[in-house]
Amino acid sequence: MMQAVSGTPMTDQPPRTPRLLIISHDVVGANMAGPGIRYYHLARVLARHVQVTLATPVQDEGTAAPAAVGEPPFAVTPYRRRQWETLAEQVAQADVCLFPSDVADELPQLAESRACLVVDGYDPLMAEWLALSRNARRGPEQMAQWRVDWHMRMEALARQYRIGDFFVCASERQRDWWLGLLEASGRINPATFDADPSLRRLVDVVPYGLPEHPLPPAKPVIKGVWPGIEAGDRLALWGGGLWPWLDPLTAIRAVALLRKRHPRLKLVFPGTRHPNPTMAGMPNQVDAAKALATELGVLDTAVCFGDWVPYADWPHVLQESDVALTLHFDTVETRLAFRSRVLEYIWAGVPIVATAGDATSDLLARHGLGVVTPVGDTTEVASAIDRLLAEPRGERAAAFAAARDALSWERAAEPLVRFCRAPVHAPDRAGELQGGEAYVDPTLPLRTERDYWRSLAEGYANGRVMRALKWVNGGVRRVVGK
Repeated sequence: MMQAVSGTPMTDQPPRTPRLLIISHDVVGANMAGPGIRYYHLARVLARHVQVTLATPVQDEGTAAPAAVGEPPFAVTPYRRRQWETLAEQVAQADVCLFPSDVADELPQLAESRACLVVDGYDPLMAEWLALSRNARRGPEQMAQWRVDWHMRMEALARQYRIGDFFVCASERQRDWWLGLLEASGRINPATFDADPSLRRLVDVVPYGLPEHPLPPAKPVIKGVWPGIEAGDRLALWGGGLWPWLDPLTAIRAVALLRKRHPRLKLVFPGTRHPNPTMAGMPNQVDAAKALATELGVLDTAVCFGDWVPYADWPHVLQESDVALTLHFDTVETRLAFRSRVLEYIWAGVPIVATAGDATSDLLARHGLGVVTPVGDTTEVASAIDRLLAEPRGERAAAFAAARDALSWERAAEPLVRFCRAPVHAPDRAGELQGGEAYVDPTLPLRTERDYWRSLAEGYANGRVMRALKWVNGGVRRVVGK
């Protein structure tokens, strides 16, 4: 290892470039969803500073790992989820392991690693899991099983809080959430606070970013290519999936309202099938969206559904789009979410209609990149689309340029770059890793009222409580001047 467990550099080894292993739980290749895109770009940026290996999951024996996009400046290795032996050697060679929070449960052996562990908490897992599983839990038996499953999820999430040396998330709003989680888990304590009262060395913000390179030359991918969509049509883009916490039905109703005013407007859903086979059974609203489009008489005329656009073609889809949509419901997932596709809309300069309530809608409002609408308001969404279609192309070019300058992947990754170039274990974990007593006992039970009064009596007996009261009383006197 490059760094001593205590966090001070070893002096008996020559300096070398730290080795970073990024463990992606999602596929990275020609077809990618948000998580795969995130780890591809983080690997690309971090490879400028440290030695990077990106581990990508494979599904079956004999199945090759998906090829990374182009020729990446980092190594790529396959592994199988929940199978430690397929990744143990790479972990043993790493100075730093970066992984999404669920991997802490899938590979519990990471806790025994000498590597510094970075937990990527950009995805509000519990909020998403509750939304995904809610509709299937109605009867008493289903509700009982839901509670059992929830308890298992809580145990899985608890592991990540205990083993991380550094936590990253996607927004300051998420960071506040993480500070609460870590405090409740005992990770905000005298050791971590003494090392850094701001706690930025424990948890910091690493959002999604924008590619530094410009858009490629435009080419038709949807216009004149998809059945029913002609070269002169205008496109409203729904980028990404139709997950339960999102609101594609309001988008469909809004476009149906605009049909007479904008007969050449087409709402396109190019991402109806997740590129990761393990996510094939993930609940979504595809069937409901198609049923509504059929009911309103706009299926395959004003509303068109695709499969999943290859990542290499995605910039061209963005270039063809006149307006982009990101709509959602009012849930706890909304409060915590950071919509990765919105960053790509910004990269391409596509004006955006967004529902209020998440961090990305705040970003759009701050930079003037589109229109923010109330939750579930079909009329307001239709009005916003109408307004943006009436604007000349490039009307908001200066606003998009300013936003791009602030949102590059290189800038987004700065806290990770700093940590990976000089990795250290969190101070409250260092002693435990050296064989000492754990700083925080995660099995410590909640105290009963009897325990409380017994503890208070013991405090009086040995003088601790009286000393504390005298100290507080002295502080009050100093403040009030008596």
